Amino acid sequence: MAKEKKKANVEVLNRKAIYEYQFLQEFDAGIMLTGTEVKSIRDGNANLSDAYCLFEHGELWVRNLYIAEYKYGTDANHLPRRNRKLLLRKPELRKLERGIKEKGSTIVPFKIFFSE
Repeated sequence: MAKEKKKANVEVLNRKAIYEYQFLQEFDAGIMLTGTEVKSIRDGNANLSDAYCLFEHGELWVRNLYIAEYKYGTDANHLPRRNRKLLLRKPELRKLERGIKEKGSTIVPFKIFFSE
């Protein structure tokens, strides 16, 4: 049997958001990433401090999320601050969109983590 490598649990936090915002609800959402973005996050090269979320055409997008270029990436490397689509179920998306329109709330990405 081959030994499996145990990878460290990668977690990127927006610590500033804890003090600046009051969290009413938390959602776990998927995010559409490219291969070099995944590798860069696994290296710990991501920053959530300026990131925010917006709705466009019924879809939720995270903007200003900084993921550094992968150091071994070639011409297939990604743009560090491109818009990335968040993946949620439709009822969750509708609930969030209603909450933003009615209450004037905002959606702040707080944590990036990998699940198995």
